[in-house]
Formats: sequence, C-alpha cells, structure tokens
Amino acid sequence: MTAWRLTEDAPPPEDGMETSGEPRRRRSSTRLLVVAATVLLTLVGAGGLAIARSGAIFAERPEGCVKPDRTMQLYAVELPKDGTQIRLGYGTSPQTASYPGPTMEMMEGECVAITLHNLVPAATLEQLRTNPAHPLGVSLHVHGVKYTQLSDGTVQSGSFVPPGESRTYTWYAQPRNKKTGSPGTAGYWWYHDHVVGGPHGTQGLGAGLFGGLVVRRPGDPKPDRTYTVVFGDRQSINLRRGAATDTCDAQNPQPGPTCLVARKGEKVEFIVVGIGNDMHTFHLHGHSWADTRTGTVSNGEPFADGVPIIDNKPLGPGDSFGFQVAAGDSVGPGHWMLHCHMQFHSDGGMSTMLHVLDESGAMPPGHDHSHPATAAGAGATTGQHQHN
Repeated sequence: MTAWRLTEDAPPPEDGMETSGEPRRRRSSTRLLVVAATVLLTLVGAGGLAIARSGAIFAERPEGCVKPDRTMQLYAVELPKDGTQIRLGYGTSPQTASYPGPTMEMMEGECVAITLHNLVPAATLEQLRTNPAHPLGVSLHVHGVKYTQLSDGTVQSGSFVPPGESRTYTWYAQPRNKKTGSPGTAGYWWYHDHVVGGPHGTQGLGAGLFGGLVVRRPGDPKPDRTYTVVFGDRQSINLRRGAATDTCDAQNPQPGPTCLVARKGEKVEFIVVGIGNDMHTFHLHGHSWADTRTGTVSNGEPFADGVPIIDNKPLGPGDSFGFQVAAGDSVGPGHWMLHCHMQFHSDGGMSTMLHVLDESGAMPPGHDHSHPATAAGAGATTGQHQHN
C-alpha cells in the first residue's frame, strides 16, 4: 500500500448492478479520499507539511540514526554591514557568529542534532527577499551527509525557521557498507541557508550564511588547524577581496576567516568551497597535496604512484574539496599566496596569504596587507569587500 492509497476499494458486483446503494457509497468514499490526498500533496508541494508532520509521513531521522549521538546549538544573526551590504552569519553562540560559520566536524557513523535559532530581525529578512509572498526565515541545508525531508532546510519542505523561532535538524554521517555498496559520507562538504530572499537562498548565501563540514573516518589524519575558504562571485574570498581578505596582525596574528596562519610544521587543513555563479581555480603557493579524499596518501599504499600530486584545482559553484599540508614543509616560514588562478580574478583582488610563522611563533619579515586590484573593469580597489 502506498502512502497515498488510504483504503482498498471492494470489487464491483459481477453483474455490474448497484445493490442497496453500496457501490455508489464506495465511489463517493473513493472520491473523498482522492480529494484528501490531493490536498495533502498540495500542502507538501507548497511547503506546508502541517499534515505530513502530524501524520509522521516523513521520518524525523534518516535510516541508521537510532538517536543523535550529540546535540549542538547554532545561531543565525545579523552582523555589522559591509558598507551598505547586509551581512549574516552562523555561530555556536550569537557572539561568535561569522562568515564563514563554524566548521562542523563529524565521524562516519555519527548522528548529530543541530538546533538552529533564528535571531535575524524580520525587517532585515524583508529587505533581502525578492518576492513579498516569500516566507521570512532562515534554514540549514547540508551537502554530503544524510538527512530526511524534515531536515532539508527548504521552503518546499517547510523545514525553515521563522524569525525568533528555532528548529532542530538531524544529520547522519552514513558509513561505508560493502554489502549495500554505500560509499559512505567521509569527505569535505559545506552547509548553507536555502531560504533567505527566495526559494534557493541566493540572498542568504550572498549575505554570509554558509560554512564548512568535514566528515572523517577512523584513522584519518587529524589537523592542527582547519580553515574554510569560500571562493565566490566578484572576485571574493569569504565575501571579501583585496586587503580585506587578510587582516593578520604582524605582532599578534589571530587565526580566523581573514587571518590564515600556522607555525612551521603544523598540519593545516583547508575546506574549499565554491558559491555563486563563477568558475575558479584554487592555488596555494609553496605547498602541494595528493588529489585524494583527504589530500594525503598513506605510507605503503600500493596505488600511491597513481595519485596525482597537485597545487591547483578547479572549483565550480557548489563544489567542495579539502586537503592537508604541513605548513612550510621544505619551503620554510613565509607569506604564501592563496588565490584564484583565473588571472582577471586574482587581478581583481581574489588573493590572500597563508602566513607560516617560524618555530618560535614569530611572523617572518615582509608581511604587509597590499593586495593590488588593478584589473580594468574589475570594480575592485585595495581593501574593498564584496558588494552584491
């Protein structure tokens, strides 16, 4: 029996004649059931899901997740404007919200329940929406791991959070299964809003509602530092360009979205994400990595010679990958450029630095914040952020 076939119709009498009015009642009942099913389908398609939720048509958790292994709180807040541009961010507390948001980390086989609190004012969301009929809210949509429709984070499924409210999303990092052929979910992924402004969350992404996710397997190498680097439209890195991409203080560099810093020898992990509409290529000076799931090759792997070693990788909208490098390996401390290798993008300010400190933690000489942006027509100037 399907979800929409709510009753079985009895076969008509063999002679086709109505007796005691029963077939007429059956036809009437069938018509009512069809109407009810149509209404339910309409609610689901429109994002209502009121009946679907109460009737438990959609599971709360994906198969394999008996109950969450841990819970966490996530907040969507409005941040100070970038010029005239509205900025939003995710944070594990309202005070720590940023763009990109906090890096999420899971192990295969783990199930996590994330409660998203929408602290973004309704007036701000109204400014961002492109259609006055579109509902106000924020959401949490994730790539790579498993979730049910109730955790899809879309208007169509009704799984968003109106202003001042909260909602719990359940993610399951499905492990490999040789019997079923499941490849598992280990890898480098990302999460983002899918509701702000319109049904695809374009304005939410443009405002800063995105972050990185890494799913590990037992035995995967563990980094000392992890940075999420998001390449976007208008020659932007983490929605910034030019000098704004690198705010590291020469005397006291603090790691963050605009200060990529590590001591020599530390294992640095990058989660690289593409958003918007442009194609990019990600290039890191002085360092290379294996083109594998983790960016590394285990010692003694028989296929090691068949794995390409790269320092530049194409990146399209929605793509994500990740890798680890040993900071300054064979090249020493220094200021190592990280940029898009599409020339007019890097000329337009799509460039920052990985600052590799010496063993004592001191910034090597030559640090400055100049990221010239002189490409004709790029519309960028040194220190300019992205404005949509």
